Formats: sequence, structure tokens, C-alpha cells
Amino acid sequence: MKTYYLVGLCSILLFASCKTEPKKETEQPKPEKSVPELIAEAHGFQNWKSVKEITFTFNVDRDTMHFERSWDWKPKTNDVIFTTTSDTLVYNRNAMDSVALKTNAGFINDRYWLLAPFNLMWDANNYTFEHTAESKGPISGEPMQKLTILYGNDGGYTPGDAYDFYFTDDHLIREWVYRKSNQEEPSLMATWEDYVNMGGLQLAQKYNRPNSDVSLYFTGLSVKTE
Repeated sequence: MKTYYLVGLCSILLFASCKTEPKKETEQPKPEKSVPELIAEAHGFQNWKSVKEITFTFNVDRDTMHFERSWDWKPKTNDVIFTTTSDTLVYNRNAMDSVALKTNAGFINDRYWLLAPFNLMWDANNYTFEHTAESKGPISGEPMQKLTILYGNDGGYTPGDAYDFYFTDDHLIREWVYRKSNQEEPSLMATWEDYVNMGGLQLAQKYNRPNSDVSLYFTGLSVKTE
């Protein structure tokens, strides 16, 4: 009886030791990030979720003439305070009347200049894009990569327009071109200069246009985070 018991016990132990472990599910490789995503993240888009308030003044100098308008935006609530030298308007972008709608067109323009890399994410469903790995900056002539985006013909403030973003290996934008209605010739081109880091955001403060008496720049930049 004892012998049979030992044999039976050994058989049970052997069977137990031969049990196969359940197969672990293999992790699927993460998809590679697109070029628009890489550009947005290089400018700090991953930190945007922590921004509770951003203020900026959009300035344009032409010869002796100066124009400016200031914005205080709370992106989580979409409250906006618009200020010029002669006027102030408070509105919420989720509920705009005719006056706010007209003012908001200026906000969209000024915000686009400041936060264009983030618009690559916000507008991702409204444009198609093409990446050119080897190109040249249209102003500097230096080797750069190029991202071209083309907005759809419906919706938005600039339907059918195209933008060419020129950037280096760090994916920071150095120059860009705006082409109205996707025409071949540039409607506007400018360098991106004087970057500053605020709240984890990389923001260009100056945009120089070649062969132009126009100077475009931002002042009063402030970023408040949670």
C-alpha cells in the first residue's frame, strides 16, 4: 500500500509540475507618432491640459503705425477678455452673439499665430498633410524638414488654405508659409524666433517677414497652470 501511495503521489506532483503557465498577452507596439503630433509635442502640447489661463498681446508695426490687441483666455471655461487701447469685451466662446463672433475672428487669428503647433492637434480632423523629409527654409535657405497641411473647403476661418511648416530635427518650427486657397505662390512667409518656455509651452515671440516693413510680435505673455 505504501508503494502505491508514493507512486500515486509522485504522479500527482509530476502532473502538477507539467502544467503550462497561461500565456501572457503580448503587448501591441504603440503606433508611431505622426509628424504633426511630434511638432505639437515639441512645443509642449502635452502640458496644455494643465493650462488654466493664458494672456498675450498681438502686435503689428508697419512703418510708424502700431496696432495691438490683448487677450486673456481661460481655455477650460472658454472665457475671453479682449482689450484694445479703446475697448474691452468679455465673452464666452461657447455662447457668442454677433459682436463676440466678429471679435472672435481676431482671437482665432492671433491665437493661431501664437499656438499654431497646437492647432495641428485641435484641427486634426479638418486638414490633410504631407511630410517632406528633405527641404529648405524658404527664407534662410537652410536644410529643414517641411510639413504641409491643407484645410478642407468647408468650415473654419480659412477653408481651402494651405500652410507649410519648416522645422529642424528638434521639431521646433523655424519658418512658415501661408498660401491662400492653396495657391502655389506664398501669400505670407515669416521666421519663428525668440522662443520662450512658459508653463511647459514653447512659444515663439517674434515673426520676421523678409523684404517687408511689417513687424509682428507678441508681448505680455503669461501662462498660468494648475
